[in-house]
Amino acid sequence: MALVFDNLRSFLDHGFDEVIDVRSPAEFAEDHVPGAINLPVLDNEERARVGTIYKQQSPFKARKIGAALVFRNASDHVEHTLSHHEGDWRPLVYCWRGGQRSGSFAWLLREIGWRAELVQGGYQRYRRLVNQALYQQPLPHRLVMLGGHTGTAKTALLARLRARDVQVLDLEGLACHRGSLLGAMPGGQPGQKGFETALVQALHRLDPTRPVLVEAESSKIGELNLPPALWEAMKHAPWITVSAPLQARAAYLAVAYRDILDDAERLRARLQPLRFHRSHALVDHWESLIASGDRLGLCASLARDHYDPAYTKSMRAIAPRILHQFDSPTLDVAGQEALAEQIAKALVPLAQSNVI
Repeated sequence: MALVFDNLRSFLDHGFDEVIDVRSPAEFAEDHVPGAINLPVLDNEERARVGTIYKQQSPFKARKIGAALVFRNASDHVEHTLSHHEGDWRPLVYCWRGGQRSGSFAWLLREIGWRAELVQGGYQRYRRLVNQALYQQPLPHRLVMLGGHTGTAKTALLARLRARDVQVLDLEGLACHRGSLLGAMPGGQPGQKGFETALVQALHRLDPTRPVLVEAESSKIGELNLPPALWEAMKHAPWITVSAPLQARAAYLAVAYRDILDDAERLRARLQPLRFHRSHALVDHWESLIASGDRLGLCASLARDHYDPAYTKSMRAIAPRILHQFDSPTLDVAGQEALAEQIAKALVPLAQSNVI
């Protein structure tokens, strides 16, 4: 009998030795249960072929051909990928709806002697649970936003705070984007579903009774939308802000954005839309700084003339409740360490208070 998971926590804490996704590689690449391995019983082309036969010829013929392909591929997995497992191995198997693909594979594993179980509803059940957690229910976590102008090393501070046993949620890391006009990172972003899976997995590891520090973001990071439950929690959370002189921020940005600063043509292309939001004269000035190789001057101007006005406008609109503000004359390693220590200390009393 297939297992019924009533909530996301029980799904993520399944307790099995391995989770096996038998869907096609394309389905798996879009999104999958955290920690699952992909052992497709139909590859992309085979799945398309069986589907075409089902629609254009007959369901019976499709099932017959599909069964032959499924067991041929399953036997290959057993002979190679799974051959090292002993008899007490307990895998959890799922497909799209918990139907024929996963049912056939789990039956074969049980016939061998392994204690395989199915997920009732398959991946669709998992997605419904993710949807409930991120779209329908309030987050149980106690968020504190980390705010500050662009270039105040907020992302780097999250890593230093995590090393101090502070709970952090690195949204830009999960979204593979630095959350700004020039924020695209090598490798691109995951899809929305993949981002949400990474998000629920990160939230699952956090203790809801302790503060969780989150870098202040807009409702969209690159091409990805923050789910409503998270966005609502962020909008009502108190803030801790950091500040530093413009030149210190420019020096930090010159390092943090090195990949795009190294690609002058890509950088120019990304700046072109700002001709209509800022001015032609300003973008021409940026292009002259690019041509001359003045990275510090470019980063300083981008911060002062583009990012800072946008930040000031957003702060007026949201009017956050700021608990603490910390200033640093530098954002080098020593400056970041000092800021991280101050923020970590400020979070300690919040854990026992009703402020968040």
